[in-house]
Formats: sequence, structure tokens, C-alpha cells
Amino acid sequence: MPAATVLVVDDEQNILTSVSRALCLEGYEVEVAGSAEIALEKLDEQTFDAILLDVQLPGIDGLQLLDELRKREVATPVIMMSGHGTIEVAMEAIRRGADDFIEKPIGNDRLVLSLGRSLRLAELQQENRELRRRYGTGETLLGRSAAIVRLREQAGLAARSNASVLVLGERGTGKELVAAAIHAGSSRANGPFEKLNCAAVPEGLIESELFGHEAGAFTGATKRRRGKFERAHGGTLFLDEIGDMPSQMQAKLLRVLQEGELERVGSGSIVKVDVRVVAATNKALQEEIEGGRFRADLFDRLNVVPLQVPALRERKEDIPLLCEYFLRLACEVHDRPGKSISEGAMRLLAAYSYPGNVRELRNLVERLVILTPEATISEAQARALLPIGASQPQGGYFLPETPLRRMLEAAERDLIERALRHRDGHVTKTAADLGLERSHLYKKMRALGIRKDSVD
Repeated sequence: MPAATVLVVDDEQNILTSVSRALCLEGYEVEVAGSAEIALEKLDEQTFDAILLDVQLPGIDGLQLLDELRKREVATPVIMMSGHGTIEVAMEAIRRGADDFIEKPIGNDRLVLSLGRSLRLAELQQENRELRRRYGTGETLLGRSAAIVRLREQAGLAARSNASVLVLGERGTGKELVAAAIHAGSSRANGPFEKLNCAAVPEGLIESELFGHEAGAFTGATKRRRGKFERAHGGTLFLDEIGDMPSQMQAKLLRVLQEGELERVGSGSIVKVDVRVVAATNKALQEEIEGGRFRADLFDRLNVVPLQVPALRERKEDIPLLCEYFLRLACEVHDRPGKSISEGAMRLLAAYSYPGNVRELRNLVERLVILTPEATISEAQARALLPIGASQPQGGYFLPETPLRRMLEAAERDLIERALRHRDGHVTKTAADLGLERSHLYKKMRALGIRKDSVD
């Protein structure tokens, strides 16, 4: 098996030398770059298994380079390094997509451990992607309930066509996995599967993201770049949160869907594309149409095959099976020995309503794996980590047979998560509501195992 390749990006020569030497002794192949610009050149020439990236760099800094890598959808795990490490910097790096954060001076043991974990996690994620691609299944399509069996059947039928598909469902139900299953089961399975979250791209950049741009088309466009449609040629393009696409872009998207051709930003040339579009939303598009926020003709074009993903509360009989799946996955990802869930804990988990659906269940099981030292997750441990009132007929903050510390942690976790949801995950506004410094709230979130994606 070939040695893993690592790109080390730092402007300090002594760091490049010491880190390279330590990694070479561990059997890694190492390339170095003294700036973000050099790193981008190397990344254009070859792929790496992992990237060690300093936060403070001349010119483009480490966080900006991290943003660029995630914008390009580089899946390589990135470990950030900093000699001025603070909780705020670490949390910001993780929020932007870093896999880990290491403070300088860098200890060799810490470095090797972090790198090994990141590579194992990346390998596991790649295996999961390959399994979904090969079999068209994932956690959302896992289950025996009538609702999920019907969804699998409909997705299979839709996959064997070339029609546009509109996937509808609440947040956290796993609409992207349904889209991936459709792609994997289609005649385009060997082609690319590109994704774009329409709500996550600034309005001024979404046209470039979809259709690409020419060099000089706008400030910062230094070279020609292909958009999502061109990259998805011969395959499938998944447009998530289509209900949040700006009105101006809806007309341009409709034209591409109708005519199969586009123009890059800053170009008058026509580019032909052959792309199957699967779109998804948790919005009621008919209401958006009536309110003048979504085009009826675009809806008609996308809604050839509508698929409704059931909420988890509509298929509660699948919760034990999903719990076991997430339990194995979390133990492997977090290097925990195999755990089991007691009957009492499983009853509590199955009774909860899960407003965040499958994503919330996955986060909860992962949290239980991380915070439970015993081999078996007990009923009391599950009760302590469920939102307050979820497992108690009479509500309140008292949890029988539970230490005071756990009750206080559960109450604090529940209140912070509720406050974050009230502010749509905006940490600064949430901190102000709670009368906390932003850094203090981040510390509490970290200590309580609260991630922003668990409340989005």
C-alpha cells in the first residue's frame, strides 16, 4: 500500500523542516509550501491525502486558503496549526471545515495522532460514499417501515428515468442521500455527482457557481473556472434548498434546463451540457409561488417526479435500526470500543419526536458514544442527554436516579440549543441573548458537545 502523502503549508522554514522530518520518520511522503499561493499551485498539480496548514500566512492566510479549498470541494482532510491558538480561532477553523486544530510548538505524538485519526476518518467517509454509490443506500434509506420501503421503490423507479426529480421533506430527513441514491441507480452512475446548496452561496456568486466564469469576468476571477453544470456533464447535479434560489437566477436556471446550454459569466460563447437535475427543499413551493418568490414554470420543470421523504416521527419503527447503524459508525469514527444501547435507553430514543429528524438522531447517538464511558448506554444516560421534557411525561428539569451534575448539564445543553435554534444558529446573537461573551458561549458549546450543525 503506497504511503500517504501530506502537504505542509507554513511560512516558517524551521516548522517545515521539523514537521517534514517527523512525518517522514513515520512513513509519510511530504511536500512543503511556504505560502498559500504555492500550496494552490501544488494542489493543481497533484492530490494529497492530508494537508497541515498554518493559520497565519503572508498574503492569503490559512483560513482564507481553507475557504478556497472547501469552495473547490477539495475533500482532503485539513489540520490547522497556530502559534497563537485560542478557542475562538480553533472553533472558527472547525466551523470552516478543518478536521482538527494543533497549537504550536507541535508535539510529534500529537501531530501523528491527529493525522492518523483524520486519515482514518477520511477513509471511512470515502468507503461510505462508495457504498452509497454502489448500492444507492444510506442511513435515510435504511429501514423497514412502509414509508421508507415506498420511498426506496419510488427512488428506484425515478433513477431508471432521465427526468428531473424534486425531493421534498423537512430539515434533517436526508434529502441529499435520496438524490445520491437516484444518481447511483441511474445510467449516469459512472458520471459525476455534483452538489450545490443554493442557500449557502451569496446571491452575487451563485451564477458563477452554477455556470462558471471567464478570467477577468469580475474582481478576483483570475482564471477560467467551470461551474457546477459543466462539472456535472454526463452525470447528476443536486440543487439543495432550491426554494432559496434568488429570483433572477431562477429564470437563468430554467433556460439551461429547457435548452441544455449555458454561458459562463463574462463569456458570449454557448456551452452545451447534458445534466440530470435533482432538486430538494424543505419549503412549501406552492406557497412560495403564490407569494411571488418562486417561478411556477421552474417548479413545473423540476417537479416531473416528486418524492416526499418521510419525517422520522412517521417511521418510528425504524429508529432502533438507525440507532444501531449510527452507533457502529460513531464508535469507529471516534475510536471507541464497541458499545450497545440498553432496552430502556432504546425505548426513550424511540419515543422522542426528533424535530431535527435523522440528522438529530445521528447527532444524539454520536453524543452518547462520546460522553458515555461504559460499554452499555443506560436509560439514565439517554434521559440525561435528551432535550428536557422529551423523555418525561411531567416535564421539568428533574431526572430520577441522575446525578445533579448531569441534570444541570442536560438543562444547560437544552437551553443553549433552544437559543441557537431561535437565532438560526447565529452564535453572536445567541450569546447576546444569553448575556454571555461569544468566546464563553463557544467554550460551553464545546464542553457540552453542541455543534452548530446539530441545531441548523
